Amino acid sequence: MKVLFAANPEKAHFLPMVPLAWALRTAGHEVRVACQPKFAPIVTQAGLTAVPTGRDVDLWDLMPRHPDYRGTAWRPAYGLPIPYEVAEFPEKATPEYLAESYAAILHYWHKPACFPMIGGLVEFARAWEPDLVLWEPLCLAAPIAALASGAAHARLLWSTDVFGVTREHFLRTRTAGTPDPLGDWLGAYARKHGGEFTEDLVTGQFTVDQLPASLRLPTELETVPLQYLPHGGPASVPNWLWRPPEKPRVALSMGISLTDHEAGYSVAVQDVLDHLAALDIEVVATLPDTEKAKLARIPDGVRIVPYAPLEALAATCSAVVSHGGFGTFLTTARHAVPQLCAPWDFDGPVFARRAEEQGAALSVRADEATGEVVANAVSRLLSEPGFATRAEALRAEIHAMPTPNELTGRLEELARKHS
Repeated sequence: MKVLFAANPEKAHFLPMVPLAWALRTAGHEVRVACQPKFAPIVTQAGLTAVPTGRDVDLWDLMPRHPDYRGTAWRPAYGLPIPYEVAEFPEKATPEYLAESYAAILHYWHKPACFPMIGGLVEFARAWEPDLVLWEPLCLAAPIAALASGAAHARLLWSTDVFGVTREHFLRTRTAGTPDPLGDWLGAYARKHGGEFTEDLVTGQFTVDQLPASLRLPTELETVPLQYLPHGGPASVPNWLWRPPEKPRVALSMGISLTDHEAGYSVAVQDVLDHLAALDIEVVATLPDTEKAKLARIPDGVRIVPYAPLEALAATCSAVVSHGGFGTFLTTARHAVPQLCAPWDFDGPVFARRAEEQGAALSVRADEATGEVVANAVSRLLSEPGFATRAEALRAEIHAMPTPNELTGRLEELARKHS
């Protein structure tokens, strides 16, 4: 079987694809990864074969189109953008609102991000003739290429399925005469390449979801579960991680975006470190050197490193404080470690709330994550046994899901069914 993966040039969207791509490859299938040319080194660094298609688009060059752009910087608002916030707040789902919001996000995001890849991806798919195309939900060039080449295709999610749930709300509320900007745009390409618009161009013929059921949003879409396995790229384990900590270890891994004081929603790292240092714990904070240089002091009991492989670090921790990203959260959850999530934009807040409802985590807005708030939350995570109990339950739920190797046979069946 020939399997084509496709992703926009975002590491956070591509890296969750790597374990499944390798499982299919080691099962004897041919695997290729379509991407924009500049992203090919990231693909080949993972040991996979890249197919550069179309032309490069710097997603930051799209920011002047964004409604949160303020002339010199992009300052994203808290939570999901339009129209995808209806996945969390379904009371906002009216036909008029969703139609207007789809039109807006097509203008400032989906069209300019996906258009440069469509022609080249269709050309390659017709030449290579894949049996199955697996695409991340923002790579809308991929279902068009699958239609043009007759391949089965599916979305491979990298977080909560706000895209599919939003589409379900649109279809549920749509009335006669309500415009469908997203369907019209995809339909035009479908007709250009010999087909017609169908809903699978938006949500795939099926969806591969790496979240355990307790963290998913409710949906009626056909979902195939896949156990999340971490892949963060090249890494080495430092020798200080070989030894077990003498005190409870707490990792702080906020991501560069939430330590950027120019963005207007930064976490006060110095304040957080000072308050955590007052607890009887060991703190490991992953901060780039540029952010470390901004600190006035490094408190006793705090280790600052530019990077540590999270899978190795989380295994030694009693709690983790992070921005609540998909990969960070699930990597930590695989080790049954309680977590504090301090998210800001896009799917982070809705994902953190689902995690808090599951019981293995606490959450706080990034702009409210003061040192006192974080230290109090960490104290709760370490002292209240319910968090550890729920973290164990979450780990068991994750480990019960099919591994990439175990899923390959099911994907072969679905490819035959849908091609």
